[in-house]
This record gives sequence, structure tokens and C-alpha cells, in this order.
Amino acid sequence: MADVDAGRAVAGLREIARLTGDEDGAQRVAWTDTWVQAKEWLQGTLADLPLDYEVDEAGNQWWTLPGASDRAVLMGGHIDSVPNGGWLDGALNVLGAVEVLRRIAADGRPATTVRLVNWADEEGARFGRSLFGSSASSGTMADQGEIRNRTDAEGIRWEDALREHGVDLDRALDAHRQLANAAAYLELHIEQGPVLESMGLPLGAVIGTFGVERSLITWRGQAAHAGSTPMDQRRDALAGAAKLELEIRDIARRAGSGAVCTSGGVVCKPGIVTSVVETAEQLLDQRNMEAGTLARMLAEAKEASERFAREENIDVEWSRIWNIQPILFDETLVGFAEDAIREVSGTTHRLPSGPLHDAAEVARAGVPTVMLFVQSLRGLSHTKLEDTKPEHLELSVQALDRLAERTIDWVAGS
Repeated sequence: MADVDAGRAVAGLREIARLTGDEDGAQRVAWTDTWVQAKEWLQGTLADLPLDYEVDEAGNQWWTLPGASDRAVLMGGHIDSVPNGGWLDGALNVLGAVEVLRRIAADGRPATTVRLVNWADEEGARFGRSLFGSSASSGTMADQGEIRNRTDAEGIRWEDALREHGVDLDRALDAHRQLANAAAYLELHIEQGPVLESMGLPLGAVIGTFGVERSLITWRGQAAHAGSTPMDQRRDALAGAAKLELEIRDIARRAGSGAVCTSGGVVCKPGIVTSVVETAEQLLDQRNMEAGTLARMLAEAKEASERFAREENIDVEWSRIWNIQPILFDETLVGFAEDAIREVSGTTHRLPSGPLHDAAEVARAGVPTVMLFVQSLRGLSHTKLEDTKPEHLELSVQALDRLAERTIDWVAGS
């Protein structure tokens, strides 16, 4: 077996960062020209390999190396980014898998078919809904009506943006055919958190992904003059949002087990300095590894919001933006991941993933799935400060290669 060229993966990461980023970070937001440029660059890097290539109904890119069996081992991730994002988030998944696929192709016809995927719009940065391409392929997408009416910051409808990029929303679920022969899915990712660095470990095996409840909370009060309205007579919508922002910290603390709650934004109207806030639209993201605990966290937040509304003499309404249940990865593949990590770095650690990943959607479709994490310096991601030591990046690609080899043997023998 030839050695995987992990150094080439790191060089590719630097090249795509140079081509599709600026002084503020990565700019590969899905459904934009820069994202298209990145996809075309990726396609070009694989042009010399004997691969079948297609773009499916949801905009996902697929490369296929036929094997002795039609059963397929899938690898990949996404190259779209958040605005001003990091150089590794998503891109490492794909470029690491590119080099593993290149190594497998160099060794001749594999025992199973091997496929590389670049999922469309994992981040949801432009329209606020994550995992578009992978949820279409998994068959779990059930919110086409909401997607159809979503708009970006400039008022452009998501359905129109999809159409501009060759995606018909009514046919997106046809991408499910891509998983027909899928026997396993492997994904490499930076941790995006501080656990591995705090333990002094380069790599970890991921046991699953947190469940997520994402909500829009609308507080309604009464606009009134900032100078003439007494404090005790105000119906300030922002007061409810402010109280809830502080309360969610205690909700997460009480839940324990790594629970997190985040109010990521509040939009106030009329939004002028001389008026009491009439409407405050608040975003809430809650995550936990246990479904029952996550449900209690949501219920506690709703109960608290109703209490704050009474206290401030305002109204509150909730609407769900999106949710996904906690996902546990395949225990056999987690074991393979640990073995691969030990081979390249000596020590491993099991940990859950707080961030969302396409791997969760693939697992929801019933495909055995696992992820590898590589250490993130300072635990930072979704920022231009995101970084990982080059030697750790190379170790992660080597571990993915060992994991892929074990998985191909497992699938071929089952």
C-alpha cells in the first residue's frame, strides 16, 4: 500500500484559502460566485484520476472510483464557509479525503467502490438553514415550503438562488439516490473546540453529534418616545430578550452534560435611539447529546420567556427555525477510528461533537458513520484565527487513510 501524501492535502488547503479568501478569512459562502470558484478548483484537482463525476439534484458534487463491489465507502465534507471564516472548517474534510482517494486509486481497483462527496451548503450562512445538501440526500428534508420563502440579507429568495445554481428545489430530494449503495461514511474535521488541545492530544474519535433546537423568539411591546415615557410605563420588547439571554446560561448549567445555549442575535424595531423597542426578534440555539434533556431545555426557555413577558407587560411568540435529534455514530467504525488514531499518534480520546456536521444527516439515513477530529488551536473556529498545527493536519489525513483502509476491508468482508 502506498503512503498517503498528507503534505499535499495541507498545501491544497493553503491554495484554496488563497484563491477564495481575503484578509478577513474564508469567503466561500454557499450559493455565491466564490463558492462556485472553489467547486471548480476542487474539480480540477481531481481531473487526473480515473473517476466518474456528477453533480446531483441538491448541488452536491460526487466523484466515484469503481471497485470490485458496488457497495460504497463514502468520504468527504463541505468546502462552503461562513463569511470571514477559517481556512480549515470544511475544506480539511474534503482535501484530506481527496488525498486518501488518490492513494486508493494508485493502489489499483479497490475491493469496494469509493466515493468522495462535497456537500452543498453545510453552513447555512446565507439563508440560515444548515445541512442543505446532506439533508436532501438523507431524505430528511421536510421543510421545502419554508426554504422556498427564506430570503437572505438582501431580500433574495433562496429558491431563486438555488435556481441560479442549477438546483430545482422540487427535485432536491432526488439526491437520495446517491446513498443507495452506501455502506459507510467517513468524515474528518477540525474539532472547533478546546477539548483535544486541553488534553494535549492531536486527534480524537467522535461518538456522535449533539441534537439542536434552533428557534426564533419574537417579543412585542409598544414603541414610545424615549424621553417622555416613564420607566414604569414602558413595554420594552428588548427587556424580554435581555432577560432570556441571561436565563439560558442557567438553563444550560442545570442541564449539565455539556449542554449549551446561545442567543446569537437580536434585531430591534424601530431600531432608533429615541424610541422604546416595539419588536425584538431573538435567535436561540440549544444543543445537547441527550434528546430528553434537549427537550427540557427548550421547555424551560419557553416557560421563562412567558414569565418575562408577564413581568414586562409584553407579548412573546416562538417559532422553530430548525431542529435535529442527537445522533450516535456506528460503534464498529468508532473502534476503527480509535485504532487508526493510535497507529499514527499513539493515544486517542472519544468525544461528542457540539457543532453540526453533514455526517449527522448521513447517519440519519441509516448509513454507518463516524468522524475524526483533529485539534483546534485555542478552540477557535468560524474566524480567520482558526488554526491547527501543520503536523497535526498531516496526522489527521494519515489517520483518515488508515480508517478508510479498515472500513473498505470491513465492508468488503460483510
